[in-house]
Formats: sequence, structure tokens, C-alpha cells
Amino acid sequence: MAPSTPDTDALFEALIPNRNDPAALRKRIETLEILLERSFTIPGINRPVGLDAIVGLVPVVGDVITAIMGGYLIWEARNLGMPKWKIWRMMGNLGVDTALGAIPLVGDAFDLLFRSNSRNLKIIKRHLDKHHPGTIVIDQ
Repeated sequence: MAPSTPDTDALFEALIPNRNDPAALRKRIETLEILLERSFTIPGINRPVGLDAIVGLVPVVGDVITAIMGGYLIWEARNLGMPKWKIWRMMGNLGVDTALGAIPLVGDAFDLLFRSNSRNLKIIKRHLDKHHPGTIVIDQ
């Protein structure tokens, strides 16, 4: 008897409920962007930083981990059906952040200034606002 392959759709549905719902997607990507880019504030200079800058301090492994987490935003954008040119632009943002962030010391300072996940979130939000206007959240 041949081993059965797992149903990936059922697996993702169990891990990520409402994964095709644009409003739920918006909430997921906004939460991830906050975690990666604005989780903590540096005392004294009041500069928000996230896991991207903190984990990026660990040579090689930190940059790979944050690149994978940033890749999740791109995966969600692809599942949303965004145009390929927007996906490529998001991949470029993440690639620049990962490549320059891997340089010791200079890359760590670069991670504080270049926020690829925030840029990618803006691209996805503009797409959602245009194609799924029901997901717009009014900030107060």
C-alpha cells in the first residue's frame, strides 16, 4: 500500500483560517509587519525597531530567518493574486534588505533605515484598497 500524501490545503486551512479572505489577510500581514519592523522602541532616540533589526544582529542565520519571515508577505501577496510586477518589486525590496543586511555592522545600521517589510506592506495595502475596498481600516 502506497503512503498517502498530506492534503496541503487542509494543512494550511488548519494553520491559517480564512487564508483567502482579504480582510483576514490584511490583519495577518499588518501584524507581521509590526513584529518585524516596529515591535520595540530604542530608548533615548525613540526609534522603533523590530525583529528584522534585532535578529539581523546574528550573523548569517539572523538574516536568513528574517528573509524567510519577509518572504511570507510575498507569499501572501502571490496568493492574493497580485500582478507579477508588484511581486517582483516586493522581492527586490526583500533582496536588497537581505543582501545589504548581511554585511557586518554596516548591514545592521542599514536594517534600521531600510524597512523592506514596511515597503512591501504598503504595496499590498494599496492593492487591497483598490481591489478589495471592504478591507479598508480607518486609523484613528
